[in-house]
Amino acid sequence: MDTRSLTLKVSSTIGTVSAEYVIPEAPKCVMTLAHGAGAGMDHAFMVTLGSLLAEVGVATLRFNFPFSEHKKGRPDTPAVAHETIAAAIDHANGSYPSLPLFASGKSFGGRMTSQYLAAHFRPEVKGIVFYGFPLHPSGKPSTERAVHLHEVKAKMLFLQGTRDELASWDLIQEVCASLPKATLVRIEGANHMFKAGKTDVMALLVKETRDWVGKLADA
Repeated sequence: MDTRSLTLKVSSTIGTVSAEYVIPEAPKCVMTLAHGAGAGMDHAFMVTLGSLLAEVGVATLRFNFPFSEHKKGRPDTPAVAHETIAAAIDHANGSYPSLPLFASGKSFGGRMTSQYLAAHFRPEVKGIVFYGFPLHPSGKPSTERAVHLHEVKAKMLFLQGTRDELASWDLIQEVCASLPKATLVRIEGANHMFKAGKTDVMALLVKETRDWVGKLADA
């Protein structure tokens, strides 16, 4: 396994952010991995996920959004987040053009990734993995945040806890059932932080990711 830190240029106006590749010896694919609204790319969840994915052949490119890079409390506007995701996708595709390319994100990072791909068709992106899609604010069930998903042309994998405070199970089921390209995986008892008692949820996330991207990478 090899790790490579880099500075990712987003644009001349936005500037640069930190990023890091985690590359297995024989990668089967490469995947961008965007963090959530509450923590940056070096949060334990993100680092552990990237490391364990590498152990099963999935290379990742973690990166900061500008708000995290500059230690600001409020997340970036969608426009800034989208540009950052575009830069990460461009870099991963340019660095490993022979590998199947996927995009993914935890919570906010996943939603910004799907918003970007809904508005910009990127045929090189084979699929999106959501590590907890934030369907609605806590305590305010709704499905408005899912409307753009109907415009996404790539296949989508939703890894969702049944106790996710930001995605009521009945509503995320309803949303995914309406999306022909969506696969929904039930993580029993897990909340939005993927805590589920003594269950090793991280192992489940890695297995489901490996199996899903593996099928698409070989297609």
